[in-house]
Amino acid sequence: MNDMSIRHFFRTIMKPLTWGGVGVGLLLLSGCGLYNKYERPDDVNTTGLIRDIVVGTDTLQVNSDENFGELPWREVFTDPQLQALIEKAITNNTDLRNAALNVKMMEDMLKVAKLAFLPSVAIAPSGTLSRVMMDGMSTSKTYQLPISASWNVDLFGNILSQKRSAQVQLLATKDYQVAVQTAIVSGVANLYYTLMMLDEQVDILNDMEELTKETWEMMKLQKNLGMARSTSVQSAEASYYSVQAQAVDLRRQIREMENAMSLLLNEAGHQIPRGKFYNQSLPSKFAAGVGIQLLSNRADVHAAEMALAQCFYDVETARSRFYPSINVTGTAMFTNSLGSAIVNPGEWLLSAVGSLTQPIFAHGQIVAGLRVAKAKQEQAFNTWQNLILKAGNEVSNALLLYNASDEKSQLEARQVEVLTQNVEDTKQLYRSKGSNYLEVIQAQSSLLNARISKVADDFSKMQAVVNLYQALGGGSR
Repeated sequence: MNDMSIRHFFRTIMKPLTWGGVGVGLLLLSGCGLYNKYERPDDVNTTGLIRDIVVGTDTLQVNSDENFGELPWREVFTDPQLQALIEKAITNNTDLRNAALNVKMMEDMLKVAKLAFLPSVAIAPSGTLSRVMMDGMSTSKTYQLPISASWNVDLFGNILSQKRSAQVQLLATKDYQVAVQTAIVSGVANLYYTLMMLDEQVDILNDMEELTKETWEMMKLQKNLGMARSTSVQSAEASYYSVQAQAVDLRRQIREMENAMSLLLNEAGHQIPRGKFYNQSLPSKFAAGVGIQLLSNRADVHAAEMALAQCFYDVETARSRFYPSINVTGTAMFTNSLGSAIVNPGEWLLSAVGSLTQPIFAHGQIVAGLRVAKAKQEQAFNTWQNLILKAGNEVSNALLLYNASDEKSQLEARQVEVLTQNVEDTKQLYRSKGSNYLEVIQAQSSLLNARISKVADDFSKMQAVVNLYQALGGGSR
């Protein structure tokens, strides 16, 4: 086949695909939805996501334009030791490293999807050496150097929709990486504050240990003077041991929290450097953000929407399978084997083939594939909608936790003040025989519980800040 015949052949098979024909064809196909781009559905529910922390039936209204979740984590968590731990976790954490590798893999997959628009080219050289065992023993040498190219004409959007699907899948993978980092930042902060809370409770128990030991010694002295019963001494001694046992349990919890923190840092368990509980400075005023901000800031919510977009393009791919597939193949081969003749030097053999395949009956696979793709798209929408509501729920709960913990802490501060004075007054009354030993022990126990409860509620305030920051999609910068 000479060059003129090849050009004539291509003009013949590609004649229906002139620019005018392609334009009309694309216009018709766009009406069928084959080239549509994903758009956010209008029926997603984003109203009333965050309840007011005071009025249970009202939606929280936020006047500030600043979203607390958009602050860099260094501006929220200002403790230098905590910042160093967060930076180390971001650098070393195994989950975050694997998330980064997933992004790289998806970038490679997207490159493959983009290259699908180009022709595939292959070369397969071969040679044959044959010898005829006759008088004179002649040897023949034949060789072939074929180069073939195949191009799938993406007239019906099959390759395009697959490329777009890979693009949104890459975005979802990046979202997952951000979500992992947000979880790590929040996890390190929560563990750090937990450790300081446990340290503070240990300090309280140490103070109470001295107080209960002092009471025990006083009871023993009173017994030796005949002013107290042996049961009074036993109760005071038991109270002393109870405080010591609680301290042992707290020290165990501290070790466990340090091990958990070390695991986040991708290190063996070790002591975690940290500051003092009541030296921390955290934000106390929050612009929560509503509706659309949750859609754009929360990486997991955006990833769920990208999963919906991927399903949308999968539906487009499934729909394109109802249309013909057009493939153009060209081959050029330099060879000295022309049928039964062997010539030297070799000659070029050129060929071109155009094919069109229209599915007519495929055992219902194409129809079923489209139905499955649509069902998955509906599932993805339901998952996305539920995650939006869940995000609003998490923000509401974090705000409620902060508000309730702050209110309780203020009440408990007054309670501690009253009970501290009550312990002193009860001890004075006991010394003057104006009360019995049970009142002294009960006053000490009440003070211990109140101080520990106040620390726990102050910790809940810190935890609420961390939870709110994560719920609003913070921690990625």
